[in-house]
Amino acid sequence: MTFPNDETGQVLAEMQAAGIDLNAMHNVVFFHLFEQEQQAQAMVAHLTAQAPDMQVELTPDELPNVWDVNCTVAMTPSYEAIVAQEAEFELLAAKFKGYNDGWGIEA
Repeated sequence: MTFPNDETGQVLAEMQAAGIDLNAMHNVVFFHLFEQEQQAQAMVAHLTAQAPDMQVELTPDELPNVWDVNCTVAMTPSYEAIVAQEAEFELLAAKFKGYNDGWGIEA
């Protein structure tokens, strides 16, 4: 399987090379950063109401005054699915004054 030459494609290629079955369902975690805890909490509250089956976690970041919202989605991690989900989260995070910070597969 080949992937586009961008960051998402590179991560998927590395996962495939490491032996991860990208045709199987995985828990994919999408990371978001916020400068205000209140804004992060607002995104968590929104997702809890709109997507009750999604695992959403709010934690302080290792950087001071930064908050992480990690959203776990069970999905087959195709390039198209990852890009589409990231785009959705990017719009949502921006609505709460946050931004995307990548994604990964739970090991």
